[in-house]
Amino acid sequence: MLSKTNYLLGIFLSLVIFISNKPVFAINNPNLLPEEKTPVIDLAKTLSPNQKNSLEENLNKLEKESGWKIKYLSQYESAPGIAIKDYWHLDDTSLLIIADPRGGNLLNFNVGDAYFSFMPRLFWVELQTRFGNQYYVKEHGEDGAVLDAINSVKVCLNRGGCKVVPGLPKEQYIWTLCTSILGGLVAGFSAAPRKEGQIISIGFLALLSPLWGMLFGIFGLAPIITRTNDILPLLKNGLAFTAAGIAGYLLSQTIFSNYEQPKKG
Repeated sequence: MLSKTNYLLGIFLSLVIFISNKPVFAINNPNLLPEEKTPVIDLAKTLSPNQKNSLEENLNKLEKESGWKIKYLSQYESAPGIAIKDYWHLDDTSLLIIADPRGGNLLNFNVGDAYFSFMPRLFWVELQTRFGNQYYVKEHGEDGAVLDAINSVKVCLNRGGCKVVPGLPKEQYIWTLCTSILGGLVAGFSAAPRKEGQIISIGFLALLSPLWGMLFGIFGLAPIITRTNDILPLLKNGLAFTAAGIAGYLLSQTIFSNYEQPKKG
């Protein structure tokens, strides 16, 4: 219960940060910055030398070809602070990704205003909570969390924008599967006949359609459609909804028949 509360609090605080969009640099220490210009300053050593070199090449290529600037800074015991703004000449087309393992969430973002036309503020909240949380970092490592977050931004820039973070995490898919099953049960129960000679109760099915439609459509299918082109999760959720609907229909008939028998006697 406590971990869930902390997770929700983290989402709330992240949302507040992105709404205000006023990052604070508490110190000014330009001595930590290299003389040679580079888009990657890895003071906390989150990346291997090969990863660092590859990321530098990719970010320089992205800036040269598209004009979008993505800069990465990791820090731990010491940080350059406000000096980083002049070093990288951060502007509306700049995205500064900061990795600091001392906090509850590894990742923080300083997002230029131009990015919000392609990726809304909630996108950045989801990006932070998905890749920067302690569970993801523990499973994929700090390097994996950083590189996956950067790759998601690059994918969205290539697409011309995203409303949500691409990709369907396992935890999120399980949630969509559960809501699909629940929606099917509600639909099955509501479709059970209430009168003699009736096969399907169209009236009750239509009456409860906002509920089972929301569970299956909005929570069961929409998160998949907006995050991936893979049709397999859609097929699985569709089959789960259908099977749960049949189970709910048959179970409701058993319940209703048991209820009516004593009444007739």
